[in-house]
Amino acid sequence: MTEPRPAIDFYTFVLSLGSSVLIHLGDAPHPETGKPGERNLPLAQQSIEILAMLEQKTRGNLTPEEAKLLDQLLLDLKLRYVEASKLK
Repeated sequence: MTEPRPAIDFYTFVLSLGSSVLIHLGDAPHPETGKPGERNLPLAQQSIEILAMLEQKTRGNLTPEEAKLLDQLLLDLKLRYVEASKLK
């Protein structure tokens, strides 16, 4: 018997993309291995750009809480990306 999957909502979707960025930056363990992800800056940048596009395309259609989450997540991920880029 399989467990029911949690519902996908905006928060889950955005946090999933954010988690991908953290894995690509090497800041979070890979979900399959549990080991730190190998740094892949191009993939991290691509996921950040997807989040930025999502923010732009949904502007004015999000609740204040959703907009705040997306804005804060993007800021944090961009700062982490800049730091990781310095370590090349």
